[in-house]
Amino acid sequence: MEDEIGFLGDKILEYRFKIANEVHESRISGITEEEKKKLAPFEVELINIRAHFISLFGEVLRDHLDEETALQKFTQWGKETGEMFFNLKVSLDEALKDTKYYRTFLWETLKEVIKKDKMSIDTVFEVGGIIDPLLDHAAYSFSLSYVHFYQLTLERAQSTFLELSVPVVPLAKEIAVLPLIGNIDMERANYLMEETLKSANRLQLQRLIVDLSGVYIIDTMVADQIFKVIDSLRFLGVETILTGIRPEVAQTIVSIGIDFSSLTIKSSLQKAIEDLLIRAKNNK
Repeated sequence: MEDEIGFLGDKILEYRFKIANEVHESRISGITEEEKKKLAPFEVELINIRAHFISLFGEVLRDHLDEETALQKFTQWGKETGEMFFNLKVSLDEALKDTKYYRTFLWETLKEVIKKDKMSIDTVFEVGGIIDPLLDHAAYSFSLSYVHFYQLTLERAQSTFLELSVPVVPLAKEIAVLPLIGNIDMERANYLMEETLKSANRLQLQRLIVDLSGVYIIDTMVADQIFKVIDSLRFLGVETILTGIRPEVAQTIVSIGIDFSSLTIKSSLQKAIEDLLIRAKNNK
């Protein structure tokens, strides 16, 4: 039986491009002409990738690899190919459709060889017990890799968003503005605290205008974070001026009992800047 398994491995290697083309043709049969045009530049590379994947099964059977070594081969394939398909912007559910076609055409080829050479039923079950788990493991490893790179991309995008969402913009010597836009969750609030203090120290600020005209919702948590930022800035010798509080936000502030009375508040960013310029002129 061992000789028969090795022989089937050789046959898989021999027919790897035939199987790869069958998988490929079946996969593209349902896509539009426009999608086929987009795929055309990558077609040869994709068929080579499919053929390489199929050859892994042949190598496992031909070389009678132990289970651990075989799984390592397919784990590595899953890591590399998952990253590649993610970079090609192929959706995960679309990519995983390949699994069905690999199984179908791989076994169709094996069935022909097994019938022709009248191999034993024991060989069929033995080969099935090797190929099917490896195919499932390949799909699992591919999915893990794809999701990993998807999560990395999300984290990078979130990091970029956070960096852009706390832009302390210098207006004049020792004066800057922090325009806040959108909702403020705990992660962004913590980042706001950290980066605002860094910027205040780096720019040697005396006054910071925090413009809230782009904030549509203020709850207790958001207000608490704003107070913490203001208190921390005060310890650095920075005066904070709030501007642009929207009417609906003002109503919310009153209704939930938040006390902003101790803070310097101006109706608009323009008004705050004008007052600061007048103050600077009078101090000369």
